[in-house]
Amino acid sequence: MQEMTGGKSGAAVLGCLLLVGMLAGCGGGGGAASKEVPLDTLSAEQIYKKGELTLEGERNPKNAIHYFTEVERLYPYSDWARRALIMQAFTYHKNRDYEEARQAAQRFLDFYPGDEDAAYAKYLMALSYYDQIDEVGRDQGLTFQALQALREVIEQYPDSEYARSAMLKFDLAFDHLAAKEMEIGRYYLKQRHYTAAINRFRVVVQDFQTTTHTAEALHRLVEAYLGLGLTDEAQTAGAILGHNYQSSPFYDDSYKLLTKRGLEPKAKGNSWLAKVYRQMIKGEWL
Repeated sequence: MQEMTGGKSGAAVLGCLLLVGMLAGCGGGGGAASKEVPLDTLSAEQIYKKGELTLEGERNPKNAIHYFTEVERLYPYSDWARRALIMQAFTYHKNRDYEEARQAAQRFLDFYPGDEDAAYAKYLMALSYYDQIDEVGRDQGLTFQALQALREVIEQYPDSEYARSAMLKFDLAFDHLAAKEMEIGRYYLKQRHYTAAINRFRVVVQDFQTTTHTAEALHRLVEAYLGLGLTDEAQTAGAILGHNYQSSPFYDDSYKLLTKRGLEPKAKGNSWLAKVYRQMIKGEWL
């Protein structure tokens, strides 16, 4: 009985082991089949297409970078390597890896300066600065870099499809700088730090006069100069405002402030504003 029982137990154990072995074999076979084919056995085009499919099909665009970099590594002198490099820049930018996007775009320009995609590489570099503008708080270093990069697109590739977009973004970035000056100027004005406020509004009037903030800057100058008791400057600021923005609500507010004190919008004295007024009359301002 014991021998029979032992025999049955041994058979049962053997059967289990065989079953486990079979299952492990099936699992192992499935794992081997599911493994990706080594990229160095594929052509440059095949690897590039894998990158494109990954870029289109996955939520994380950065996963496609692996394929584009492998094209460049395995086939460095091929046309596919050139295409993969510009796709690296695009993918990094799409993933908001702006520094990496700039580096890839710059490498493309270094290797292929005369290529038809050079304008796009330069535009991507500009975008990598421009898209960070709202992230930099009061530090406007990246805004200035965006303006410079956008200007280069406009000047170096004026006939490209990216020039017009660069122009629009240049104007918006320029306006953004003026807005920051206004924000700081308003803060100083509210704190009655009139001289500091005037310095900010002066920058807007002199350096950002083509932006949407010039009318308000002139009105704030009227307020600040009245706060200091400098009526000639206040009146001159009002005169410039009335000459260029008479339909603006800022002119109405300045007019009321001046007339309430028995003053009028009129150029007086020889301040920097008076010089601006004379340039304006000659057609040299705005």
